[in-house]
Amino acid sequence: MNEIIFFGRNLLPKLFKNEPDVIRKPIQFKFENENENENEKQIKQIFSGYSGTFFLFENGEVMHYLKYADPNQNPQKIQIENIQKVSVGDNNAAILTIEGNVFANGRYINPKNPDEFINISSLIEDTNDRIIEDIACSSYSIYLLTSNQNVYGIGSNGYGQLGFDSGTLSKTEKPILMMKNVSKIFSGSSSYSVFLLNSNQELFTCGYNYQGKLGLGESRKETEIQKLTQIQNIPKGKIIDIQSGYSFSIMLIEDENEKRKLYSCGNYEYNGLGQNGNSYEFTEIKSSLFENDNILDFSVGNAHTLILTSKRKLISFGDNAYGQLGARDTKNKKIPIQIELPKLRFNEDISNYHILCRNEKSFLYYSPPSFSNLEEDLIKLFGRKEFCDISFKTENGEIIEAHKLILKYRLKDQNQYEKLQEIISKKSIKESNQIFEMIYSNKIINPKLYSEIKEIINSNEKIEETMKRIYLNENEKDFIIERKEKQYKFPKLILIMRSELYRGMFLSVTEDTSNKVTDYSEISNKSFQIFEYWIYSNQIKEGIEITQEIIDEFEGGIDYFQLNQTNPNLFDLLIKKFNNQN
Repeated sequence: MNEIIFFGRNLLPKLFKNEPDVIRKPIQFKFENENENENEKQIKQIFSGYSGTFFLFENGEVMHYLKYADPNQNPQKIQIENIQKVSVGDNNAAILTIEGNVFANGRYINPKNPDEFINISSLIEDTNDRIIEDIACSSYSIYLLTSNQNVYGIGSNGYGQLGFDSGTLSKTEKPILMMKNVSKIFSGSSSYSVFLLNSNQELFTCGYNYQGKLGLGESRKETEIQKLTQIQNIPKGKIIDIQSGYSFSIMLIEDENEKRKLYSCGNYEYNGLGQNGNSYEFTEIKSSLFENDNILDFSVGNAHTLILTSKRKLISFGDNAYGQLGARDTKNKKIPIQIELPKLRFNEDISNYHILCRNEKSFLYYSPPSFSNLEEDLIKLFGRKEFCDISFKTENGEIIEAHKLILKYRLKDQNQYEKLQEIISKKSIKESNQIFEMIYSNKIINPKLYSEIKEIINSNEKIEETMKRIYLNENEKDFIIERKEKQYKFPKLILIMRSELYRGMFLSVTEDTSNKVTDYSEISNKSFQIFEYWIYSNQIKEGIEITQEIIDEFEGGIDYFQLNQTNPNLFDLLIKKFNNQN
């Protein structure tokens, strides 16, 4: 079920056709034809800029709502497959696929047809540097982080935001190399600048430094790539995120005590420090609203900011000309205020809410957790060498062990074993381990290596679908659990992966008892069938009615199975389904 709350400037007529141009009070909306009783598409993320708003759904589909569109015009469906991430600037957009390709549009990206998405990663001159791991859009520029940790820029360089003198290079329609050894890129949809973090946690920046927004200790129209020295005043810790508006920037730091703090620089009118003039270096934003709270998320727009805390507080400050602070008025706020929200349908899951500030508008939306940690469990299984039954040899002769059952379902067919061995034989032990981790988990750990194996694996099949195929194949079930006059069959490997009870049992059993065991738990067969399906899927099977009796049984007996922790775990999932049914 989707839940999206909106306030600010109404430029989405298809979604808000019965609402005023300025929405000062946070309101909720649904997508047209959304039916709560059906399995509608789930929102994964929302991205927005001056040109429109993009909705990324869990099924990988992306819908684009154009600014100023005819109220009767349907949104555009983006015709790009295997979408991993979307980034949107005020005047451009970029889409990253799981293969590491980037498609982008915009006036400075594709001048002949600004609305058309073109593959900009294929334009990188170094063909060995075309696999992209991350993207970030600013107002007129796009930044690409490659698998080799190189950053490229494309688009406008009017303020030196691509790292070069704007008098020498004003714009480029091909990606140009900006900096090497970069681990993260940070920008903002309304920004004309970028921050680059290297592997040593050193921060660099370039672009429009109006009113000191880059934290360089001074104000300048433009600057080429420079290392920030002013952040020495910030406590040691990890830089989580940096987002820039037009005239200010905000940084989220997690200190050595795992306490998250916000720092800002730039125009005092909008940066939350509550003073007059400008701050030329990053300074901590202090407020009684969140000093004893954990900051879950923050978002920066052109001139306003939202903060979400673990105590269910939504906090805002900055420009409020269109009600984008949710304060029910249009007065700017120099210091943080708390927003009065409508009742949230999923209030207990506040960590699964996300916020988005963009061009005079704001979103708070619920993105349900994936009921699956199966990817992590499969990677852990790969590390349990005592249960492996197939091996491969690396370029230096080291042996990599794996599990036939997993490879049988993750590879397109058994003919791919030889192809996999051919690939592994040319790789180091580190690269080989990454290849198997990607095969097991379906996660892109190394895009460059992923491009070499994607043709031999079921790259488009989610782990849940793989597990369902194993669940439905009785021929794979080589172990019997006998309980209360009924037998249940499982693949031994799946039980090893999901339950420490059975893993320990299989390590100690003799050959005579290795294929059968009696279960003495107090859970009834009806409840055990719930456990049986959950072992494969991390889900409750459709059509199962959860009763108080089942809840009581699991509360008293679930620890018996020593299940791997998941989010949500089995008992929490039962409670949620029980509450929804009642």
